[in-house]
Amino acid sequence: MLQLFFSVERQTTRLALLGAVVMLAVSVTLGFYQVLTRFVFDAPSTWSEVISRSTMIWCVFLGSAPGFRGGFMMSVEVIYKLVPGRRLVWVELFIASACALVLLVLIYFGIAMTVRVQSQMLSGLGISIAWAYAAMPVGAGFALIAVFARLASQIRGLEPIGPVREGGQT
Repeated sequence: MLQLFFSVERQTTRLALLGAVVMLAVSVTLGFYQVLTRFVFDAPSTWSEVISRSTMIWCVFLGSAPGFRGGFMMSVEVIYKLVPGRRLVWVELFIASACALVLLVLIYFGIAMTVRVQSQMLSGLGISIAWAYAAMPVGAGFALIAVFARLASQIRGLEPIGPVREGGQT
């Protein structure tokens, strides 16, 4: 059962990372297009800035899942150095619990906000602004799965506890 969870988590984290990369590429491309139309052609685009900003929001929230899975957003170096090795699992449990709590809050209020703004439109596009707000609960959902997978993997001894340094050593 745990192996199935790890398999699903690997796929969802890959999907989130791929989505983040695509959204970053779209955002950068549209940002360049916006600068080009505004300053070179002196005819600013009305839609590119809105889409660029929305895709950057999606990039950040989708990119949080691989960040959490790798432990890159949860490491507190000083604590890891002060706590004896056999108690580090409790530090990881505390960190994962705190992250899970924040992510659950983001999911709850993200869904509420997405529903609340669904009648509002993105300027110049005629698309509901809820598509931009949906990045929050979707990204937090992916990140929550990643947090639980990291913790389960560490408790089972499948990966080291604490931050991974260069060369794979903790």
